[in-house]
Amino acid sequence: MTPLLVALGGGVGAALRFVVATRLDAPGRTVAAGTLLVNLVGSFVLGLLAGAAVRGDVLALLGVGFCGGLTTYSSFAVQAAERGPRRGATYAAATVLGALAAASLGWWVGQA
Repeated sequence: MTPLLVALGGGVGAALRFVVATRLDAPGRTVAAGTLLVNLVGSFVLGLLAGAAVRGDVLALLGVGFCGGLTTYSSFAVQAAERGPRRGATYAAATVLGALAAASLGWWVGQA
């Protein structure tokens, strides 16, 4: 049952990422807003699940599946490289720091 839950969550997360990135990631922009948004939201949700001590099937569906399918390192890395040294480094720093902040906020909310 667990692999099916991961696959279901991953399918939903990946489809949502595709829709968001298609609408918000425009070529030539300084920030790939769609990729940044899905990485921040995924980090928040995973932090929330960790803070709430979610385990088992719910973690498989939402944490591993949905958040794993929603977030993307590969697109983030390519988009950072495409933006060149300065804009790429700024975009990478904003993504990493933002994701850490979002996960921390999610954990804090999950603890409440």
